[in-house]
Amino acid sequence: MMKALMEIKDIEKLATLARIRITDEEKATFLTEIESILKYVGEIQKASTGASHAEVGPVYNVLREDSGANTPGQYTEKILAEAPSTEENCIKVKKIL
Repeated sequence: MMKALMEIKDIEKLATLARIRITDEEKATFLTEIESILKYVGEIQKASTGASHAEVGPVYNVLREDSGANTPGQYTEKILAEAPSTEENCIKVKKIL
């Protein structure tokens, strides 16, 4: 017979650390759920993918070079023309605060 991964006292300690109250029924439920989760994690840890971290491909910069910067003020008039209200070359908005 396999040794249990957790016991009720472990569930009670976790509940105390989490500062939650749980009933005896919830303790039993959590015990079975947590044990199944821990068993599943154990199976995953045993599984071997066969991949090595050394098999990473070449690393290179995928960002493009900056080019064709806009001229300051190039679109200001068009943007202000679309705004419902403007004041001194700025878009006027409702006061929020």
